Amino acid sequence: MSDVDPAALLAPDAIRLAEQAADKTQAIRICGQALVDCGAVEAAYVPAMLEREESVSTYIGEGVAIPHATLAGKEAVLRDALCFVRFPAGVDWDGAQVTVCIGIAAQGDGHVEILAELAQILLDPERAEALRAAESAETVLAMLTPAPEDTPEPTREGER
Repeated sequence: MSDVDPAALLAPDAIRLAEQAADKTQAIRICGQALVDCGAVEAAYVPAMLEREESVSTYIGEGVAIPHATLAGKEAVLRDALCFVRFPAGVDWDGAQVTVCIGIAAQGDGHVEILAELAQILLDPERAEALRAAESAETVLAMLTPAPEDTPEPTREGER
């Protein structure tokens, strides 16, 4: 488990729950603008996000895409950050339906740990569904907080 806490990188003003996009290009632009608006990146980061998508799809399954920039885009990163953008009506992502985009801005190789942590969260179908259905910034932050590892819940005798 990494030491990266996705929720620590996600400012409440970078959470947008009711966006609409005609296509994945517009969805990526909206994610990029959320990162610009929260002060994480300069505007030059957004074209680098689109460039990344042209070379490798950022769709990772479970209705989630994780747009981020090419190596050249790192120069436009002011601080590591995430944005969470939900598209309730969905966006066609090369044949897949995306309802959640988690935009990533990272200096250096920080994004590798962030991607690994997000993958762990999304491997849990209940947490992935909660992300897709989130109705508040508080819910999103709670869902992006890693679950405690191997911490059994206390049970009373006779309960299962």
